[in-house]
Amino acid sequence: MKILVINCGSSSIKYKLYEFPQKTLITKGLIEKIGEKNSPMRDHGHGVSALLTRLIKEKAIESLDEISAVGHRVVHGGETFRQPSIIDKKVLKKITECSKLAPLHNPANLAGILACKKNMPSVVQIAVFDTAFHQTIPQYAYTYAIPLKYYKKYAIRKYGFHGTSHQFVALEASRILNKPLETLKLITCHLGNGCSITAIDKGKSIDTSMGFTPLEGLMMGTRCGDIDVAAVFNIMENENLSLKDIDTILNKKSGLLGVSGISNDIRLIKQGAKDGDSRARLALEMFIYRIKKYIGAYQFILGGADAVCVTAGIGENNPDIVEEIRKSVYALSGDKTKVLIISTDEELMIASLSHELISSPV
Repeated sequence: MKILVINCGSSSIKYKLYEFPQKTLITKGLIEKIGEKNSPMRDHGHGVSALLTRLIKEKAIESLDEISAVGHRVVHGGETFRQPSIIDKKVLKKITECSKLAPLHNPANLAGILACKKNMPSVVQIAVFDTAFHQTIPQYAYTYAIPLKYYKKYAIRKYGFHGTSHQFVALEASRILNKPLETLKLITCHLGNGCSITAIDKGKSIDTSMGFTPLEGLMMGTRCGDIDVAAVFNIMENENLSLKDIDTILNKKSGLLGVSGISNDIRLIKQGAKDGDSRARLALEMFIYRIKKYIGAYQFILGGADAVCVTAGIGENNPDIVEEIRKSVYALSGDKTKVLIISTDEELMIASLSHELISSPV
């Protein structure tokens, strides 16, 4: 059984094709510059057609009939979706409604889904939501301490993101530790350009650092993470900034980039710190400190952790940063808490969840 995984961004489509149940990666690729000036890819429909043609041309498949299902990454499922869902008219409607919660992501995800349905009308389409894994977070942890009417009227609450990555890493930790996931207390750290940490108890997310949007939580490549909202008002007033201006600053000009003044690339910041750049050193210290702070908080909430799992681009490729984390973890709990570096594979998780859904008895 062949399962195609599609991850649509605003101007790109990442894809991977797997053979199941072996979980073998057949091929992968990227379609870029969709909708950009002078690009041959006018829209996501054209992009999907191009990638399907590429699959046949590369002989990954002989015809589209060989594809049993397409698993789509959908960023936001709101409170509606706790599990992957076969896409029908009702699901499409709900994904569209959730676009108001993720206006930069869900419309692109939706465009990819509609393009696949048009090109492969008889193939099962499945939505796998970034937010779904975190729907087990209890109400006292996901509710903000603002008038409750705003939650009831506008669904303002913590949702969390990177759910498929945290879920995949938790399953891998269970395999590595050779213990059932249902017996483990885990802290998973997705450290890339976007960063989040999740407390997982018996396989279920009970808290996570990202919130209503991916802006909350850790210091990231260009996102500020946790900040006093009153400080934002102060900056807006003093600089005479619009809402759009401050949104750009907090999401695209802050984090490692904003503090270091160099880059959002951790490699360049580490080199700058090594060369004596005080801003680069500060950015690195802040980045590691905030990771440690969340890990410590989640260890307390969990009542101890069997493992702290580090993943994604920064986590998988910077053993010196992981060693700093390890030192703090061991200082608190000794080697009872393992520190594991685990390569994430969100596409494989999406494919596995899709395979599980279509293989389950009705």
